[in-house]
Amino acid sequence: MRSRFTTRSARMTLAVLAALALGGAATATATADSSGSGTQACATSDLTFSVKTETEAGGYYLITAKAKPGIICHLEGVSPSASFGSHPNTGVSPAEQSAGDDVVLAGSAAAYAGINPKSTADDNGVQFDQLHLSVAGDEENSVTLQLPDTATVDRPIATNWHADPADAVPFIG
Repeated sequence: MRSRFTTRSARMTLAVLAALALGGAATATATADSSGSGTQACATSDLTFSVKTETEAGGYYLITAKAKPGIICHLEGVSPSASFGSHPNTGVSPAEQSAGDDVVLAGSAAAYAGINPKSTADDNGVQFDQLHLSVAGDEENSVTLQLPDTATVDRPIATNWHADPADAVPFIG
């Protein structure tokens, strides 16, 4: 039977409340409309981040963002602000042409972005062991993540934040 709550905002609100009621025991991931469904926009300090290496699409880093306990917020469906260093070629550029859906974070819900450190087809690049990352618009509060391996960096790109890690693969093409 279909619920009487038919709007996307109502369904998302129910998903977030269900996740909180379960105390984070179940994974609840929800996307919202562009207004964030009444949740506050996530600041970098509202989130915990992790990074792992993936091999698909020539290799990339999968960044996972989760809200800290007690925080309910949304990440805009744009790419994170990131860089591997201060040189212009180490600043991460968007891999996607338009913004996606916002991702609401609460409980164990997560948002994912993929960062390919090298979008060029040559052997050039500079090696780095760390990534500086923040929510777009909150660059002054960036965090530094230790990479799982040394990255050769040359014109890096990043996907938008997504609710599904399969959507966060930064294909070059």
